[in-house]
Amino acid sequence: MPTHHFSPRWTLRFLASMAGLVLAGAAQAELADKDKPMNIEADSLRYEDTRQTSVFTGNVLITKGTIVMRGSKMDVRQDPQGNQFGVVTGTAAAPGFFRQKREGLDEWIEGEGERIEYDGKAQTVVFTGSAVLRRYRGTQLNDESVGNQITYNSLTEVFTVKGGPANRTAANPSGRVRAMLTPIPEAETAPAPAATDPAQLRPSTNLNEKKK
Repeated sequence: MPTHHFSPRWTLRFLASMAGLVLAGAAQAELADKDKPMNIEADSLRYEDTRQTSVFTGNVLITKGTIVMRGSKMDVRQDPQGNQFGVVTGTAAAPGFFRQKREGLDEWIEGEGERIEYDGKAQTVVFTGSAVLRRYRGTQLNDESVGNQITYNSLTEVFTVKGGPANRTAANPSGRVRAMLTPIPEAETAPAPAATDPAQLRPSTNLNEKKK
């Protein structure tokens, strides 16, 4: 599985199609999200004591710091250490949704999938089934990856994308991974030119010489 490194001086947008993809970001996700409470709204709730699991169904909305998740159903559990785990279920027509801010940047990670597995301990999110992962700079779409399964690590900001037969569509009959990556424009990253001192006037050495 290839690893891609991005140069901030690239100025062209490109579309890649490959069997697997690993991408590394330059910053971490919002670090404070891990310690924020998880708030959930839904049409109904069922608690299963044997599995220590809460099952929310119907227009489920989850918020946790800058994290937002939506789906038709979500199973939530918490371990003795307080780590939270959740599985969001959607459909091909109405996939589950995930969004999180990147630490110290006006950038957001968004993902969709028919199934989304959130691991608060490892701080990973796995999108399965028509999976899509996008990165926004402000409101502008910067990168997008499509595959059958995408695993996103919010600590390292590395994500892997897997294709395969389940990813086949009329527009992508091979089921291969597709990615659109937009580098930072050179004008935004190039250092400002160093200031130069104004030219200094120097006296002529011939002013005091007599004309012949």
